[in-house]
Amino acid sequence: MSTPTPELEFTIHDALDTEKYEPFELGQVQWVRRPGDGDRPALSAGFWHVTPEEAPAPFELLIEADETIHIIEGHLHIEVIDGDSFDLKPGSAASFNKGARTRWTVVEATTEFFVYS
Repeated sequence: MSTPTPELEFTIHDALDTEKYEPFELGQVQWVRRPGDGDRPALSAGFWHVTPEEAPAPFELLIEADETIHIIEGHLHIEVIDGDSFDLKPGSAASFNKGARTRWTVVEATTEFFVYS
């Protein structure tokens, strides 16, 4: 998955492959770039998959790094506490600043691509 090269030329490539999923805090993740790859501890990316069975109730999430997501399949409802609410379906994207307080509802089994920075 990851091919280390000289620091300035660090490049990786991967495609969504459910065989590469591993357990995550909630749901499963396939890392494309793990935290620390390429000597960049704050930058990571991957595919996250979660089902309503894994998250049967809305859950609060403090965004711990700047985060941008793109929904590949499924449906998430994300509410920024004291802010806007979003229904994210395939093709939707959202971006959150570090420190945002959010409440997530997994409406349908969802796969998203995420980038933490």
